[in-house]
Order: sequence, then structure tokens, then C-alpha cells
Amino acid sequence: MTWYTLLVLAVAAERLAELAVARRNTAWSLARGGTESGRGHYPAMVALHTALLAGCLAEVRLTDRPFLPLLGWTMVAVVVAAQALRWWCIRTLGPRWNTRVIVVPGLPRVTGGPYRWLSHPNYVAVAAEGLALPLVHGAWATALVFTALNAALMAVRIRCEDRALARLPAMDAPA
Repeated sequence: MTWYTLLVLAVAAERLAELAVARRNTAWSLARGGTESGRGHYPAMVALHTALLAGCLAEVRLTDRPFLPLLGWTMVAVVVAAQALRWWCIRTLGPRWNTRVIVVPGLPRVTGGPYRWLSHPNYVAVAAEGLALPLVHGAWATALVFTALNAALMAVRIRCEDRALARLPAMDAPA
């Protein structure tokens, strides 16, 4: 369980790094006239992602879930792949990446990097991580609850983001 706790704490540290990047990028966007959409669902998103991390540890500890090597190591690989995809998204969007929905007028929509193939690749990373991180150590209830709640939240979030991005012209950006 100790190594799993360290894995979950590493993901939590990664999330804190994301928030630091997002804070910096929020200031950059707002200084250029950016407008935020979807403030209402943001607290629910933060709460859900925090609950995922707590749920992973609580379920494993309280139910004494075993580590199943085939499932566990496969899910570790998915968690690592999700992190790689997330940081590819962050790198591709540069200062426009954010945990909030902020659109800067006059900037074209990014269509390079993973956005070449998917409209919302960061949410693919979130969904994969939200399923895989709990399953690393058999926390299937946390995986199911997070996945269901995340799907509902993403339906709201993606509609919000699509409306905001519809105001931008399409143009290729560096990958």
C-alpha cells in the first residue's frame, strides 16, 4: 500500500503543478482580454478530482483491496500514458492551456499536437486516469463512481468549452 500511496501523492503533486501553470496562464489570458465561461461547474470539477485522489486511498485502505499484478501494472501504464497525453496538451496549448475555460479574442483555435486528432484530448487523459488510478490497486468502486460523475461533468464542460471555442477561427499551431 505504501507504494500506491506514493503514486497517488505523485498524481496529487502533478495536479498542484497543473494548478500553478493554470494560475500563470489565467493571468496571461486575462491580461490579453480573455473571457471566462463555465465558472459554475468549476468548483464541482475541483471537488470531483480531489475526491478521486482521496477515494483511491480510502477504498484501498478501508476495504483491504489487494494488488492484482496483471491489472495493477497495466493500469500503471495507463496512468503514465494519461500523464503524457495531459502534458502534451499543456505543451501544445502553451499559455492558453487552463483548468478553466478562458478564450482570448483574436487567437486562432489550436489544431496541432493531439488536437489534430481529438477536439478534447485532455479530457481523454482525465477519463483514462480517473479509471486507471483507482484500478491500480483494485479500487473499483472509486473508479466506477468517478467515471460516472466525470461523464456527467464532462457533458457540461465540453458543451461550455465548445461554445467558447466556436468564437475562434481555426488555424494550425505548432505541435
